[in-house]
Amino acid sequence: MKKILLGIYAAVTVALLGWAWYQAIYVAPDEATMHEVQRIFYYHVPSAMLAFLFFVVSLAGSIGYLGFRRSHPERALISDAWALAAAEVGVVYCTVVLITGPLWGRRAWGIWWTWDARLTTTLVLWLIYVSYLLLRRFAAGPQMQTLAAVLGIFGALDVPIVYMSNRWWRTQHPSPVMGGGSDSGLDPAMLHAFGWNVLAWAAWGALLLTLRYHVERRQQQIDAAAAQDALLGDL
Repeated sequence: MKKILLGIYAAVTVALLGWAWYQAIYVAPDEATMHEVQRIFYYHVPSAMLAFLFFVVSLAGSIGYLGFRRSHPERALISDAWALAAAEVGVVYCTVVLITGPLWGRRAWGIWWTWDARLTTTLVLWLIYVSYLLLRRFAAGPQMQTLAAVLGIFGALDVPIVYMSNRWWRTQHPSPVMGGGSDSGLDPAMLHAFGWNVLAWAAWGALLLTLRYHVERRQQQIDAAAAQDALLGDL
């Protein structure tokens, strides 16, 4: 039954992605200044929003692991699995942001990259979570998960800095398109296409998150069984 529901959800997600692409490419009107290159917006901004969301989920999992590691070991492992899965999905979305941003910037600004506050803090965010994943992949020992949880919490502190950077400092990056003041906002047709893309990519991210969580939980069970077998072998 779970496999059937997962298959249905995956099919709906793929259909949503196709519909969102149609909305972004064919339905949304042409932007007056940047024209066709502005359509990167429908992938760049949703990816940034979802990267923030998944890093917050990772933050919650990291806090849960530290909170439960002594009192409720099983809950701690569940929290740790969510933290790792969300960090991986967040890095995927943040990578999309760092790829689509320079592609858009090259046409809009005439440069691929500039070390302004928004771009630099986003790169730092990506590097922190890549470091988190490298720690999870190559470090060993009983303290690895604790160190990873602390690093995950530290990395999440950069999320509000990235979000507020073009409000706090003057940057090459444009001011917020939505919620940036009286002159901000989107054409209703653009907002409609934008909303579909946020929904579609959120559904895709949730699918990846769920699958990765279950894989990690399965790996935890395998590791626990192997540790128990090794202990019995020593006896």
